[in-house]
This record gives sequence, structure tokens and C-alpha cells, in this order.
Amino acid sequence: MAVPISSTVLLSPAERAAVGTDARARAPRSSHGFFEAGQGSFDPVEVIERQSATRVPELVPIRYGRMLESPFRFYRGAAAIMAADLGAVPNTGLRVQLCGDAHLLNFRLLASPERHLVFDINDFDETLPGPFEWDVKRLATNFAIAGRANGFGVREQNAVVGMCVRAYRERMRAFAGMRTLDIWYAQDDADHLQALLASSMDKKTRRRTARAAEQARTRTHLQAFAKLTRTTPEGRRIAPDPPLITPLRDLLADAADNQQEKELQTVLEEYALTLSSERRHLLHHFRLVDMARKVVGVGSVGTRCWILLLLGRNDDDPLLLQAKEAQESVLAAQTGTDRFGNQGRRVVSGQRLIQTTSDIFLGWTHVVGIDGRERDFYVRQLRDWKGIARPETMDPGLLGLFARLCGSSLARAHACSGDPIAIAAYLGAGDRFDRALTVFAQSYADRNERDFEELAAAVRSGRVTAESL
Repeated sequence: MAVPISSTVLLSPAERAAVGTDARARAPRSSHGFFEAGQGSFDPVEVIERQSATRVPELVPIRYGRMLESPFRFYRGAAAIMAADLGAVPNTGLRVQLCGDAHLLNFRLLASPERHLVFDINDFDETLPGPFEWDVKRLATNFAIAGRANGFGVREQNAVVGMCVRAYRERMRAFAGMRTLDIWYAQDDADHLQALLASSMDKKTRRRTARAAEQARTRTHLQAFAKLTRTTPEGRRIAPDPPLITPLRDLLADAADNQQEKELQTVLEEYALTLSSERRHLLHHFRLVDMARKVVGVGSVGTRCWILLLLGRNDDDPLLLQAKEAQESVLAAQTGTDRFGNQGRRVVSGQRLIQTTSDIFLGWTHVVGIDGRERDFYVRQLRDWKGIARPETMDPGLLGLFARLCGSSLARAHACSGDPIAIAAYLGAGDRFDRALTVFAQSYADRNERDFEELAAAVRSGRVTAESL
């Protein structure tokens, strides 16, 4: 039977460790190295099409076009396929709050409310409780895929994957010996991480990482404001860039436009109620002046996502919010654990649980659209000190350093929501789990390439339509 999150906290440390070692009987560490896609078990293109059925129809071809850019890009949009595969094999039962899509591009530099630069997970659309190894497997596989995309040999790919998993295992073992509050307060400050890794970097790499941190500090809401808006006779408004950014005024006829504007105003008002009182007070210093539909990401393309432009004292005092539709997690069918009636609240609750420190404007809402359908949204600032990795520019050494950061950060998130003592006991001091996941990552990278080719074949046959922008 699976062990629910935090169910072991009333046990002694020795009893909690025993829970972890007992889990080896359900899922031996070496068993994680085995993966064989069930031939004919399900059609990966059908999985993607089912997701697309609930999305904005005219945007779906853009999603397929982005997924077909490369196997690496395909993997970003294929979380539902991997969830189905992982749900079909035995698991440890050691549950944490999963990120749900532990893709390496979902780890980045972020600003804390105290204006510190931290390294953390940034995407929680699929978050749900589940077996810890599902996140680790998705992340490990992603580094194998990234290594292939960069032309690395198998040995170099395996070394990068091994660094990721080893960093996860070793940090989890460190958390197992820490006090509970010390685990909760742990964070990966960017300057501390750079100092910690300095001995592993040459002078060129140190300069590059320092430059990345400085660039992240320039990616503020004011930069986004300058890029995404323009001055009009009515004041500052969102600049159109269709189909990627389409202002509301350009989307619908006048009558429907008025109704849609009322709908989004309701989104804003009801969202405000999910903020703490002091942050709600801050939000009320701004007025909503414009909104636009925005195409985001790869896997998220086609979900309803809105940019909300709010202004404070004048046109140079902006707040940019993103209201993103939250649909059921791809993990829900595999875990059966979704206690939230509102999918936006699910995303926000998961993010607050496992992210070091969350955006001060993070909240959720629910709305009935003009088509009569009910939809959930979560809301956050559009951009605030975000630095995203560029794995395609990394050599094996730098990608390995990034893999260490991601594996370590994922362990921190899991330690906050799960039982680090039980997980650490399961993992052990040796590298058996690391070696198994290296094998798994290569096997699943093969699967990912086959699925990529199946989507390409579906486009060639006319089954689905892809659009490149």
C-alpha cells in the first residue's frame, strides 16, 4: 500500500528509515533501470490529441509545430505520455508533492519576495502527490535527451544523468539528518550555489554563470512592460503580436468583447480573494486597463492564458499578471489523488508547498466563460527576475553542473513535502539507484524519439495539423 505524504512523521527516525528500506521489496532499486514500452498499449498521438480537445482549436497546430522542432522540444509537451508509462509500473509508494513535469527548463533563477536570486522549480501545472521517483525519472531522462540533442556520446550522456541523480540522492541523505525547520527554510541562493560550485568550474564557466545571474536580475516586470506594451491614445496598452499575443479587443466582436472583458474582470476580482490581506491591499492600488491572450510554452500551448495589464499611479507604474488556465494534472489518472475542486488551487497549493518562496501575487480563481464552460485559472506575475537555462549551448561539463543543480533542487522540494528519512533510506549510500536511472534514462529517451516520429508521421498523413511560427 502506498504511504501517504507525511504519514510517517509520528514515527521515530528508525521507524521512518525502516519504511524506506521496506519499500525496496515493492520496487527494488535496480528495477528502476528496466523500461519497456508496452507495444500497442496506447497510442501516444491519441494521448496528445485528447489533451488538445479541451484547448483553443486555432492554437493547437502551434503546439504540434513546437513539439516537432526536435525530440527535446517534443519531450516538453509529452508529460501525459510519460505519466501513463510511469503509472503502469510498480513504484516505491514513498510519496511527495510531485512537480509533475520535472523538465530541466522548468528549473531556473527566480526572485524571492526579499529580492534575492534563488534557483528553484518554476512550473507546477501538473503538480500532485505521487511516488518521488516519477519526478526523478522525468528529470534524468531529460538530461539524456539534452545530451543527445547536443551530440554528446553515450558515455557523456550517462555521466550527466549520473550527476543529476547522485546530487538528488546525496542531498536527500543530507536532509535526512537535518531538523524539520532547517529543511523547510533551506533555499538555493544563486550566489551561494555559485560559490559552492566554483571549484568545479573553470574561469570561462565562472564568468558565464555570473553573467547569467546578472541577466536574470535585469529580466524584471519593467523589462516585460517595455517589451509587451506600447503607448496609444488611450494610454499604455498591450502590443499585438498575433497569434502569439492577441489583445482582447482584437479577438471578438463588440458584444462578445464586452462579455469577455466582464469575465476577465471577474477573474481578477475573485482571484484577489485568494491573496493574503496585505497583498490584496497592494493589488487594489492598481487598476486593470488591458488584457490579451498569450501563447505560452510547448505543452501548455492551446490552454487559455491571459496577460493582464494593470497600472498604478500612472502609465509608468505597471503590474503585469498572467492568468493561466489550469486543467486536470496528467498524473491524476495514475494517482487518483486530487482533493482540490479547483485546479488552479491545486497548482497554487503545490507550488507553495515545494517552492522555496513563491510570487507574492500567486493565487487562483474560477470562471464560467461565454461558452458556458467552467474553467479554473491560477494567476502570478508575468516575469520577475527569471533566468532560464540554454542547454543547447552547454558542453558536457556545464550540462553536468546544471544537472547537479537541478537534482539537488528537486531533492529540496521533495524533502519539504515528503519524508526525507524514508526516501534517503530507500536510496542508500551506494550508487545502485543512480546506475538504474542512467539505464532508464537511455531507454526512455529511445521511447521519446519513437513518439516524436509518430507525431511527425501523423502530421505527414494529415491526421493532425502542425504550424511553425
